[in-house]
Amino acid sequence: MLTVHHLNNSRSHRILWLLEELGCDYEITRYERDLKTKLAPPELRAVHPLGKSPVVTDGENTVAESGAIIEYIVERYGDGRLRPEADTPERLRYSYWMHYAEGSAMSPLLLKIVFQELSQQGPLLAKPLLKGVAAAVNKEFINPELKKHMKYWESELEGRAYFCGDAFTAADIQMSFPLEAATARGDASRFPRINALVERFREREAYKRAIERGGEYSLTF
Repeated sequence: MLTVHHLNNSRSHRILWLLEELGCDYEITRYERDLKTKLAPPELRAVHPLGKSPVVTDGENTVAESGAIIEYIVERYGDGRLRPEADTPERLRYSYWMHYAEGSAMSPLLLKIVFQELSQQGPLLAKPLLKGVAAAVNKEFINPELKKHMKYWESELEGRAYFCGDAFTAADIQMSFPLEAATARGDASRFPRINALVERFREREAYKRAIERGGEYSLTF
């Protein structure tokens, strides 16, 4: 039986969603973030040395990293679904967005998290200085970089229903996390295609079932 080691409020929601889209049987082992540090519990290190989620176990196979997990599941259980045909322009876009999601899109969002936590968790006497540094870095680098990515997503969705074309694919599931995280922190009305796509994601029955099984999650960090 395939098991998803599911951390609340994390990328592992995408794995549950994918499995629901494919109608796969799976089990969930749940983990909760530390309320103060927001970090995953040490028990996850028993599954994978880095102690992060998502991780799936499937028989003797242990697979980590969202993109690798999605590719593994689509290859093993997809039966040709949620992936464009080989040697097509759509398949090339599929490969690109699968890697871009974590390789590029998440970088400014992760920096935003780091500087926010730094300004909130630092020593009391240093907090005013840390908040000033965080505000400056956000203004001069992180926010412009995030805006650049969102403009890119918006332009790439022009004339397309989804990132690879008119068909929904696993690459859209992979891209959902940076899209939801970005729209949670910005004026989504300025990016109507992104906003509309996120809304369509949330209207999918498989997405709703993943929420029901994995629990609500919020990306307003």
